[in-house]
Amino acid sequence: MPDSKQDNLRALVEEFRRALEDCEDLYVSAAQECARLHPESIGGPRREFMERMIDLHRGLILKIFIAVAFVDHQWTREDLVLARSMFEHLWARRLDEEQTRQTLTHFLGQTGLTWDALLNPFDRLETFRERSDQIQTMVMRIANLVAKADGRLAPEEERQLQWIQAEMRRVLVRLPLAPAEPETPIKAVGSQAVQTDNFEIGAAAPPAALAQGQLSLRKTVQVEAVSAEQVLAEALVELDGLIGLDAIKQEVRGLINYLKMQKARAQFDLPQTSITLHSVFSGNPGTGKTTVARLLGRIFGAMGILARGHLVETDRSGLVAEYAGQSAPKSHKKIDEALDGLLFIDEAYSLVAERGEDPYGLEALQVLLKRMEDNRDRLVVVLAGYPEPMDNLLCSNPGLSSRFSRHFSFPDYTAAELGRIFQTLCGKNRYELPALTRVKLLLGFQYLLDHRDEKFGNGRLARNVFEQAIERLANRIMGRVPLTRELLVTLEPDDILMSDVPPETWHDLDSDQRHFRAICPACKHVGRASQSHLGKQIQCPACRKNFLFEWGDVQTD
Repeated sequence: MPDSKQDNLRALVEEFRRALEDCEDLYVSAAQECARLHPESIGGPRREFMERMIDLHRGLILKIFIAVAFVDHQWTREDLVLARSMFEHLWARRLDEEQTRQTLTHFLGQTGLTWDALLNPFDRLETFRERSDQIQTMVMRIANLVAKADGRLAPEEERQLQWIQAEMRRVLVRLPLAPAEPETPIKAVGSQAVQTDNFEIGAAAPPAALAQGQLSLRKTVQVEAVSAEQVLAEALVELDGLIGLDAIKQEVRGLINYLKMQKARAQFDLPQTSITLHSVFSGNPGTGKTTVARLLGRIFGAMGILARGHLVETDRSGLVAEYAGQSAPKSHKKIDEALDGLLFIDEAYSLVAERGEDPYGLEALQVLLKRMEDNRDRLVVVLAGYPEPMDNLLCSNPGLSSRFSRHFSFPDYTAAELGRIFQTLCGKNRYELPALTRVKLLLGFQYLLDHRDEKFGNGRLARNVFEQAIERLANRIMGRVPLTRELLVTLEPDDILMSDVPPETWHDLDSDQRHFRAICPACKHVGRASQSHLGKQIQCPACRKNFLFEWGDVQTD
């Protein structure tokens, strides 16, 4: 093999190894958060749940590799090199070429594990579902690397990549209907195998190449007890790490300080002041309402205000039935799920019809108000929705307004904040943004902000633009060889698409005359910097300190 081709393969193997590690980190981090926030959903001991998730990661990697590498019904030399790296990651054991071939042949005949089963957590569990875009990106990243192992992209490989992408969408991009059962359920029984059809991970003996030395198929997962102080500290770190929402952060910290003071007064037998924790979250979609509610639940749980601090999300459909007399039992059931935690009711204004009689909604509302009183020490309720309808709801119902005196207003994100959200998604998936790409994003976001209505997507908009950019990147580099790391990680301006933004918004994209608002993080001095400085270190003219100028709102003057 020529030196240049060998160097390209070596670089691709290294990128492949990093992708496998990132994929495992994704499963593990999501599993840890799920076990911490929603222990009722993991179906058994925490350690066994973590082990099952690592098993699913292994199954997913094998599924991707075999689906792409064997599409031409043969193992190339490059496939074997990549497979050796894969098996070293999965089982921490180095195999020679013949052992690698035997092991691949062994797993080739055991491909019954479906995409539905392998990706089941990302469809069924809340903390995983929040990362569904990341796993889709991860799968396509790994699949592309396997396809490019031999330095070219054959037509059948390209079709296979398109099929895998379609399967990701089929499993993870679902219409908001009642969830269907997976094709074959995943067993959740201790340390036994995760099994579907005739494919098995974890229990049956692997090929002799892997079984030598009684090699364990599982990696050790460290599961440590987490103190209430740690949970509170972690929640506050996450709160501070949220983009924007400065007023919300200040209000939450003020509430925490008040609750701490009340606990300290109780230790000295001083009188307690009654305070309502039921809240109204007003804001457009995608402004972080659910995220803040989840953090509040964790904070209340860590402080002992709530026994668990979990979050139960619902809306009118989860509380109101279609027939007379059924709304009360339905509401009671949902409220019971939220006891010792936080009940988050999205689009709460829909509980009561704006016009005409709505006996079913009123029935659910009466149950909610009574349970709030009966279970005032075990339940915190958050009503969320668009600002104006929420104001109308509270004004029209004295019973609600008297019980929900705490209000949190979630403003729309600025263009710079949307850019930071986009960059966060890039950071999690190891993509890079040149200055011109940042400029195009900021101009596009600003146009959409200037022409927004109440359905403006905010954070969801940034996520949608990111997902579209990844698809466009994949199409742009399809067939390019050699496949370098720079090609795989760099989002160019052409990869950014916003269908509602007219092309003239991006006219003269590389103009030297365009400037953006720059705020020094040290002294808060507000200045401006040219677009060529985006993503680079600049010096504050006031305090003379250097800082990274990543995003800024467009200066119009």
